[in-house]
Amino acid sequence: MSAGKSSVLLDVKPWDDETDMVKLEEAVRSIKMEGLLWGASKLMPVGYGIKKLQIMMTIIDDLVSVDTLIEDHLCVEPANEYIQSCDIVAFNKICKFLLPV
Repeated sequence: MSAGKSSVLLDVKPWDDETDMVKLEEAVRSIKMEGLLWGASKLMPVGYGIKKLQIMMTIIDDLVSVDTLIEDHLCVEPANEYIQSCDIVAFNKICKFLLPV
């Protein structure tokens, strides 16, 4: 069986400039799924003192749906206490490999 791997860059936006960005990142990284690996992150200015979290993740395509991750994990309780919205900035296929049968 073969599976693809993808690298995804997400923008995770807080509710306002008073949102605790450390807790927002903790909420994102607390999401564990088979085939999901969180990577590097940084805070990027949006405007009016608000920053967004940009975070990389690597996924195994057959195991992780980015849409499901966003809709069912990042934009619902308890994560939505900190997260207003998420956007896919970049989505790149990085390899295809064989899985043992």
